[in-house]
Amino acid sequence: MTLGPVMLDLESTGLTSEERELLCHPLVGGVILFSRNYQDPRQLQCMVEQIHGLRTPQLLVAVDQEGGRVQRFRHAFTPLPAPARLGSLYDEKPEQALALAEHFGWLMAVELRALGVDISFAPVLDVRQAKSRVIGDRALHRNPEIIARLGRMLMRGMGKGGMAAVGKHFPGHGSVKEDSHTSLPVDNRNLETIRLDDMLAFERMFHFGLSAVMPAHVLYPEVDHYPAGFSRIWLLEILRRQLNFQGAIFSDDLTMAGAAIGGNPVERAQLALEAGCDMVLVCNDRQGALQILDELKPGHLAVTSTRLARLHGRHLPEHEALQVSAAYQQTVQMLASLHQELELDFGENTPA
Repeated sequence: MTLGPVMLDLESTGLTSEERELLCHPLVGGVILFSRNYQDPRQLQCMVEQIHGLRTPQLLVAVDQEGGRVQRFRHAFTPLPAPARLGSLYDEKPEQALALAEHFGWLMAVELRALGVDISFAPVLDVRQAKSRVIGDRALHRNPEIIARLGRMLMRGMGKGGMAAVGKHFPGHGSVKEDSHTSLPVDNRNLETIRLDDMLAFERMFHFGLSAVMPAHVLYPEVDHYPAGFSRIWLLEILRRQLNFQGAIFSDDLTMAGAAIGGNPVERAQLALEAGCDMVLVCNDRQGALQILDELKPGHLAVTSTRLARLHGRHLPEHEALQVSAAYQQTVQMLASLHQELELDFGENTPA
């Protein structure tokens, strides 16, 4: 069995019999976890082991663990500072910020890998602009060159922790005010302007070896009449052909308001896959997910499965041993100095 192109969510802290059956459907390839799925490290580890044990190859298990406002697992995990704190430090002490970014990436990854989680949808590569509250301090910096430098070190640290990086939200969500969770943002700039600003960090990260990317539910009418995640122009022409990106492409959650332009759940999933996505996320809509599994007609599953299989986590450290290791404790102390009082998340069960 290959990995399918659909990533589903779960209801609670354990698998129901219905969910076990759903996850064995050939169109399913992964699971995204939220705060509601986490109680404590032991519970999470057991649940991930159960998910991984259902199939071969194992389903991908993912989470949004960016740091700051978007950190799904908090109890017994290190509080990660908002990524923008790295950017602020870079303005004062660039070498220290780059070194700390690598430690940040390692700590985030290794805490998740110790409990079996394969990937975190991070880092955010959007530019930081005052107009975008939904991105805000999730973004590393306003300067895309600095975003790429810090992003590269975050990715390097994640790799050392056994985890591939997933850059989001291509080609850039930071230059629009609207929140794609609740509406469809529209960015009226032309392609050249977007390429010289928002896209620059992504281009640099592709050159550095970024493994996967998540496009934005943002409409760029000067480029295409579909949002980026549904656009063959953005994904196949620009991302694949012009930028030569060979990694995996994840859709953002298809139940977000920004994806409503794509039609009903099946139409959205079909459109995203035909546009070039390798895996589509369907969250907080079990009926829509069932409809997709019943009616979706995907193609090129072998190619999709190969790209996705490369994202399985590596290096599975023992959780208790990690907690008492000198490297872990030193890194926790380093990041504590960067930590600030965090705002509440935009809804714990909202994909980021």
